[in-house]
Amino acid sequence: MNMHIKKVAVIGSGIMGSGIACHFANIGVEVLLLDIVPRELTEKEKAKGLTLEDKEVRNRLVNDSLATALKSKPSPIYHQKFADRISTGNLEDDISKVANVDWIIEVVVERLDIKKQVFENLEKYRTPGTLITSNTSGIPIKFMSEGRSEDFQKHFCGTHFFNPARYLKLFEIIPGPKTLPEVLDFLNGYGEKFLGKTSVVAKDTPAFIGNRVGIFSIQSLFHTVKEMNMTVEEVDKLTGPVIGRPKSATFRTVDVVGLDTLVHVANGISENCKNDERHELFALPDFIQTMMENKWLGSKSGQGFYKKVKDDQGKSEILTLDLDTMDYRAKKSAKFATLELTKTIDKVVDRFSVLVDGKDKAGEFYRKSFGQLFAYVSHRIPEISDELYKIDDAMKAGFGWEHGPFQIWDAVGLEKGLEFIASENQTAAAWVDEMKAAGIHSFYSVKEGNTYYYDIPKKEMKKVPGQDAFIILDNIRKSKEVFKNSGVVIEDLGDGILNCEFQSKMNTIGGDVLTGINKAIDLAEKNFQGLVVGNQASNFSVGANIGMIFMMAVEQEYDELNMAIKMFQDTMMRMRYSAIPTVSAPHGMTLGGGCELSLHADKVVAAAETYIGLVEFGVGVIPGGGGSKEFALRASDSFKKGDVELNVLQEYFLTIGMAKVSTSAYEAYDLGILQHGKDIVVVNKDRQIATAKSYAQLMAESGYTQPPKRKDVKVLGKQALGMFLVGTDSMEASHYISEHDKKIANKLAYVMAGGDLSEPTMVSEQYLLDLEREAFLSLCTERKTLERIQHMLKTGKPLRN
Repeated sequence: MNMHIKKVAVIGSGIMGSGIACHFANIGVEVLLLDIVPRELTEKEKAKGLTLEDKEVRNRLVNDSLATALKSKPSPIYHQKFADRISTGNLEDDISKVANVDWIIEVVVERLDIKKQVFENLEKYRTPGTLITSNTSGIPIKFMSEGRSEDFQKHFCGTHFFNPARYLKLFEIIPGPKTLPEVLDFLNGYGEKFLGKTSVVAKDTPAFIGNRVGIFSIQSLFHTVKEMNMTVEEVDKLTGPVIGRPKSATFRTVDVVGLDTLVHVANGISENCKNDERHELFALPDFIQTMMENKWLGSKSGQGFYKKVKDDQGKSEILTLDLDTMDYRAKKSAKFATLELTKTIDKVVDRFSVLVDGKDKAGEFYRKSFGQLFAYVSHRIPEISDELYKIDDAMKAGFGWEHGPFQIWDAVGLEKGLEFIASENQTAAAWVDEMKAAGIHSFYSVKEGNTYYYDIPKKEMKKVPGQDAFIILDNIRKSKEVFKNSGVVIEDLGDGILNCEFQSKMNTIGGDVLTGINKAIDLAEKNFQGLVVGNQASNFSVGANIGMIFMMAVEQEYDELNMAIKMFQDTMMRMRYSAIPTVSAPHGMTLGGGCELSLHADKVVAAAETYIGLVEFGVGVIPGGGGSKEFALRASDSFKKGDVELNVLQEYFLTIGMAKVSTSAYEAYDLGILQHGKDIVVVNKDRQIATAKSYAQLMAESGYTQPPKRKDVKVLGKQALGMFLVGTDSMEASHYISEHDKKIANKLAYVMAGGDLSEPTMVSEQYLLDLEREAFLSLCTERKTLERIQHMLKTGKPLRN
């Protein structure tokens, strides 16, 4: 099916509908967002003399919903200006406009009768061949299209986005009885390539794949917490980041999603899956029933498993629900000896074997919960999916798990998993025993850079489809390794392109990483054509190794510190001035030094979810790896375009001084970090390394030539420095900044002004780098700076003096 989605209609503007509309706007699609017409005037409308016939009233619901969504945090939209791509209307005056769209997405209330009524009205105006889908979390697709035309049914299916649509990657596609195969193929590809999703074609079973397994997992924990006499804090400690799950873990996640939402889906599974071998687990425990009766639904009602209150001094405090007394109490710390054993294990997948061997309550909890999970997912094939990898994909993309159930099972071992299942008086599905009998002892394997999964009907390993557009570094790291030290691994991506992958804690940039980057450039210049700097960790890089800087400063090893900063600067300059093209592939947190590296690459291929900025002010210094210099250079380039010089320089100065961080890669253009016409954004992070490689290859094949070093940077000298110093004096006098903040700002001002030159002057990059390094080192001698660095190392948060 050769379709081009230029315009979509989203029917229903609630939290989910507005979120979906925003995400289509994110990728450049024009959106028509429609909702019902209000039947009563508000008091405000009455006071304005409006009637039910006024357009302002008739579109009130849709406009209010969209406005609320756009103000929400985290934002559903990459950039506020993208909201201009969304037009609003109502289902009476504007429904005829659906004739001009390519895809209609229904997102109304979860009631079959209402959905069918909406479809009946839509079909009166829908153009034949137009895609039409329902975003339902569980209503059978087969019932929705009953009575509709043949063309409607052929182009109809379920498309289940997870909330929030921008951030959760799962995109379940559920065929109806007559859905054309080419429609499913198109949506599968469109979801992955354009929407940046993990597309999974699911069967039309209750709750589909993600919610069926996800709700089981939560319900299982609800029962386990009582059986093992555990606290809310203990469960959240054990089911969060330590096993690759979101920080919100279990109970805090339920509070955010809403207990009523979870109960609604659980009840739906209980009512419609009578033959489920764990049917009893979907019954609600007493404490959940009590919470529902009390309307303790979570964040939406102000209290759930956690409750935020203010103490006698007006200080906020979070209380926890005691599941025995059903009263709120002060939070208790949760500590387990088993978790202590995993503190030095960076990779989550390597922790599972340690966790399940624990001798304390934590070990018992993991054996119990994993045993139940493994048994359950094995029995869901072929009920909810024919392929086991789809279950793993759904849990990772829809619930934020770093590893799916079968991947976890592989990590602990097939035999051990079967032991856990048996200890819970459960059995695995027969196909697991058949797999074992065939001599296959893992659900996945890697061969020649590709992932293979166990194909149950064929009883053999089969390549996971759709990998050709991706480069999975985990799969190629061992076989394609060119160089390795404690900070980086350099891999051969093929076609003459190397990749330099950070391997340090939180991908911080220290001596070994800098050595690795230089080695990668050396290798690429000698035997390859280009270099990508990218990784597939949670974050690209949180910046320079401030612990190393702190130790040198405390020991007053200023010569060594000077050399370390110079090495950082020189490495960034090599990123720009090498004989081969360099491409940075930032994603997630890309802060401080990680941002500076991207500023100096020949091209940036950023994931849409990139939170990038120069944040050094938070630890009492200025950017010292070329960031301060680079912003002065970019301001100078703007001068050539005729922009007002002092205004431009001030904008760049404030971006550093206020430690601004983009909330998406698109916002990074506004901050001057990404550059239009040079840098690009990819929505699907899974495609990022492959895309970066293709650009490096294209630049090399197009005749990349090492650029000459810049000596034409215009600095404004005393003219700019005076403006900055007056500004910082004023801000200190008004108590907006502290004395130390002023000192940092003045150092930055000196660098970005090019010093106290008497008139505007053309200088070299090296001149500015020397000023930058001198300013950085002088700030490292300040007691206040050392206090800030120490605070950051202890808490992970900046300290403001």
